[in-house]
Amino acid sequence: MKFIVLLIIAVALYFIARNYKTEKFANIRLDVKEKFEGDLMQHEAGLLVALMAKVAKADGQVCELEAQLLKHTLNDISRHFENEEQIRQKLTTIYEEEKKSFENTIEICQNLYKLTKNNYNKRVKIMEYLLNLAFIDKDFSNTEFMITEDIAKFLQIKREDFERLVNAFETFYKKQEEAEGISLDKAYEVLGATKDETSNEIKRKYRTLVKKHHPDIIAGQGASQNIIDEATQKLQEINEAYERVKKSRGE
Repeated sequence: MKFIVLLIIAVALYFIARNYKTEKFANIRLDVKEKFEGDLMQHEAGLLVALMAKVAKADGQVCELEAQLLKHTLNDISRHFENEEQIRQKLTTIYEEEKKSFENTIEICQNLYKLTKNNYNKRVKIMEYLLNLAFIDKDFSNTEFMITEDIAKFLQIKREDFERLVNAFETFYKKQEEAEGISLDKAYEVLGATKDETSNEIKRKYRTLVKKHHPDIIAGQGASQNIIDEATQKLQEINEAYERVKKSRGE
């Protein structure tokens, strides 16, 4: 199905943009649209979205990056169909329903396997896409591992291929975290905060520092221009540190 190809291209571009190596896809026709009026839970599109719902449900919350990826996925799949808006509404309904429970996960995997049993590489790419969703918040929980492990098993993905994908994502995000680690540690240091503190606690410390170093307040105290300039630089550092911490927490 060409919608799978579209998603694979999206994933490829996403990771290429982030220096994560993946396959190059070329010579793909994207101008042919499918007309589908049946049950999407008997179609690769609906089954894929259903599995995405299971993975998204695994850690109990959907972060902003996950929400963006889900939104783009529904849009990209829907654009493959002539009845685009109708398909998008149906896929949205599937997602909302399927994230309520894990009970039918095996059945969904078995149905998707039947549709893709002659294309192992496609199933591996689907697995890669689902792992991308699980890892995108940079926290691959035990629950996410278990649900993706089960999905891989019932899609009949070889264990070594599943582990290879997981290791690749872990390595990628570990390197990214290491590259950002110093700046994040520095941000907490600037705010006089720790990673264990709540966002509200950090916000209070941030506001206290802003009041202390705001150049207008410093100027009102009769400080010299040099002191005012130093306060301006310090306030910029405080603001940058606070934004860095908020970003790391998905806020």
